[in-house]
Amino acid sequence: MPSNEYRAFMAAMKGTLVDAEDSLEVARTKLEAMHGHPVEPTTRIEWLESPPIRRAFIEAEEAHGCERILVLFHGGAFIAAAGNGYVFYAEMLSKYCGARVLLVDYRLAPEHRFPAALDDCVAAYLDLISTGVVPSQVGFIGDSCGGGLALAALLRLRDQGSPLPACAITLGGWLDLEARGESAVAPLGPEPFAHRDFIRARARDYLGPDGDLRDPFASPIGCDPTGFPPILLQVGQVDLCRDDALNFARTAALAGVDVTTEVYPEMVHGFQGLASAGIPEGISALQRAGSFLSRLIP
Repeated sequence: MPSNEYRAFMAAMKGTLVDAEDSLEVARTKLEAMHGHPVEPTTRIEWLESPPIRRAFIEAEEAHGCERILVLFHGGAFIAAAGNGYVFYAEMLSKYCGARVLLVDYRLAPEHRFPAALDDCVAAYLDLISTGVVPSQVGFIGDSCGGGLALAALLRLRDQGSPLPACAITLGGWLDLEARGESAVAPLGPEPFAHRDFIRARARDYLGPDGDLRDPFASPIGCDPTGFPPILLQVGQVDLCRDDALNFARTAALAGVDVTTEVYPEMVHGFQGLASAGIPEGISALQRAGSFLSRLIP
């Protein structure tokens, strides 16, 4: 049974926060209102403005001096939460996963369409390891569309023969831009943070009207993950992206990938982010992600 804190939070939502009929401007405003929370004064933030892409190292007090690095590909349906919008999320990951976090401030759609975001994510990682950071000390992590970017980045790096990170973690990863899974078509319960028609509209913002929704670099649900490092797929039972995780996990396992899937009962899309509000289920999920990370990067 969900915690009292979670049930109170969901009751306060009073319906969905997204609408497929929203204009780009309204959709972006709503998404950005969910992010940009303040961080602790003890958290270290270092913005790197030099090429190839704007990015920031974020280090919570609990992770000061930690050598493992999580490269964060943030959510926001490809259209929102640039700049400082995800610093609070990076702080949470640093705190609960025990890592320095490199937040990639990738270019947003529709002003910069596919593959701009993917190009930026790959470039930020390659720049990181060019400084002498060894790939075995690096993990990828992404929530929602950022989860898709994390797996797409693995695909790009593998195909071009670049060194891969030690692992990857997706938190409610949006891996199928068509949202074909039963969990998206017929959700098990109220879902305030996502809706099938809404995310399909954002997919068109990302790809353009004629873009291929099944391009594996946009929808890694259809990729061949052979050779990928260990992967953790976390998803809520009610999350419309639940089947993305389950279907990708089957494909990955058949390809010989070390894949772990965690489905959290009654949880919605993006519930991990509720750790910032002290919701126990969000905190527990991020702590489990931290345990997975520490197993791969001691």
